[in-house]
Amino acid sequence: MTSPLHGEGPGFKSPWAHTFYIKLSLFEHIALNPQYKEYLKLNKNLLIAAGIDFLISAWVAQQLSDLEPYLNTTITLAVDFVTYFSIFILLFLFDNRKKYKFRSENPNWKSVKSDLKKILSSVGIGEVAYLSSRWFFQFHFLNIGFEAYQASVMAQVIAFVVFMIVTNVLVKLTKLYK
Repeated sequence: MTSPLHGEGPGFKSPWAHTFYIKLSLFEHIALNPQYKEYLKLNKNLLIAAGIDFLISAWVAQQLSDLEPYLNTTITLAVDFVTYFSIFILLFLFDNRKKYKFRSENPNWKSVKSDLKKILSSVGIGEVAYLSSRWFFQFHFLNIGFEAYQASVMAQVIAFVVFMIVTNVLVKLTKLYK
C-alpha cells in the first residue's frame, strides 16, 4: 500500500501535487480565519509604513552626512520615529474604519481607544527595541566608514527585523485580535 504523504494514492499523482495542496490549504486557512486576517492587515500596515519611512530616513541621513555621526544618527532617528508612526496610525485607522464605524453618527470610540492602547503599547515596546538597536547600528556603521545612507539602510533593516518580532509577540500577548 502506498502512502498519500509521499504523493501517491487517491488524487495525488506526484509528490509536488500533495505539497501544493498542503500549502494551498494552509493559505486558505490563514486567509479565511478572521484573526489571521487582522494580523495580516496589521503587518501590511507595518511594512508599508516602514517602506515609506525607509526611503525618507535614508534621504535625511544622506542630507546630514556632514554632521558628526551621533548628530546624524539622532536626527535621522527622530525623523524616522515621527514619519513611521504618522503613517502607521493613519493606515491602521483607515483599515479599521468599518470596525470603528467612523462613517456613522456614533463612532465606537471606546473600541478605538481600547485597540489603540493595545496596539500602541505593543508597537511602542517594539519601537523601543527598534530605536535602541537602530541608533547603535547606525552610529557603529558611520564610525567604521560607511556612507550615511548605507549606514541608515543597514541599521534600519536590522532594527526592523527586531521590531517585527517584538511587536508581533506583544500583539499576540495583549490579545489585540481574539
